[in-house]
Amino acid sequence: MRIISLCIALACALCLPLGAEAARLKDIADIEGVRGNQLLGYGLVVGLNGTGDGKMDFTQKSISNMLEKMGIRVNPVDVKVKNVAAVMVTATLPPFARPGSQIDVTVSSMGDAKSLQGGILLMTALKGADGNVYAVAQGSTNLGGFSISEGGDSAQKNHPTVATIPQGALVERAIPFDLFQSRKVRVVLREPDFTTMTQVVHAVNARMGKPVAVAVDSASVEVLLDQKYQNDPVGIVSILEQVNVDQDIGAKVVVNERTGTVVMGARVTISKVALAHGNLNVTIRSETDVSQPNALSQGRTTEVTNQDIEVGEDVKALQIVGGEVTLGDVVNGLNALGATPRDLISIFTALKEAGALNAELIIM
Repeated sequence: MRIISLCIALACALCLPLGAEAARLKDIADIEGVRGNQLLGYGLVVGLNGTGDGKMDFTQKSISNMLEKMGIRVNPVDVKVKNVAAVMVTATLPPFARPGSQIDVTVSSMGDAKSLQGGILLMTALKGADGNVYAVAQGSTNLGGFSISEGGDSAQKNHPTVATIPQGALVERAIPFDLFQSRKVRVVLREPDFTTMTQVVHAVNARMGKPVAVAVDSASVEVLLDQKYQNDPVGIVSILEQVNVDQDIGAKVVVNERTGTVVMGARVTISKVALAHGNLNVTIRSETDVSQPNALSQGRTTEVTNQDIEVGEDVKALQIVGGEVTLGDVVNGLNALGATPRDLISIFTALKEAGALNAELIIM
């Protein structure tokens, strides 16, 4: 019932006048080059209370190699690893991170460890895609849960073989990148669109007071750094982020059959339609009339759209109807008959196949 109510609310929103939605440029776009980089490392978590790896060959060899570097020679076969777990350590190096900065890391078991609770990650080098070490991780694991077993009974909360270490890695090397070397700033839209890009160019040029923005394609725009901002490139980026853009959002319908969720945009419409689903049938008609004012009055002649929705549960012949109607009219008609969200998903899919749904249908 909550999902049906959500569909009704969305349908009511469809009845509002359609128009572009203003948004800050920083909320719909990114600055090219300003991104994180993934780091990866292999390490050992020690101090576990018997919940570590069993007879895992790579864990035994890892412990033997570590001890050998410390001057202690141990045969890997003689190593018992129930208090140690081999793990993969992952992290994201933020943009412009400098040596000494701290970042969060995630620790994930590789073997058959039952839990990483109470463990300590030993010093682990984190490498980037180029093979260079950019950070070093070490610290106490934080599960946010537990795993207990005794006498054949067990209790578990959350996922005990994956842990986090907040601020658990120190950045040792910064990624060399000069954002303003080309004396240009490239802004990339998260949802490429030619109309929105045109609005971005107009808004940026209006804000800067000169034609400094040039569209490269539907996703990116280049802004030249003039003499005024060459010494303060960060300042122009701050100005660009606050520019308001009339975003042109495409018509989309997103459905999730597993959860019965239906989400639709305000621009979704359907063409001529007459449909039946099971024992439900819906006929929607949209007609345009002319409102003529009385003689010598101050009124104006305007167009008035009259919509007529007919619903029923008995099977009868359906006739083709004309005019464009919103998808909200269909949703209202089906909700009046108690159609479930899964019924809506089936109908939307059929409308798309028939070419009557003027929107992109995304099925999750």
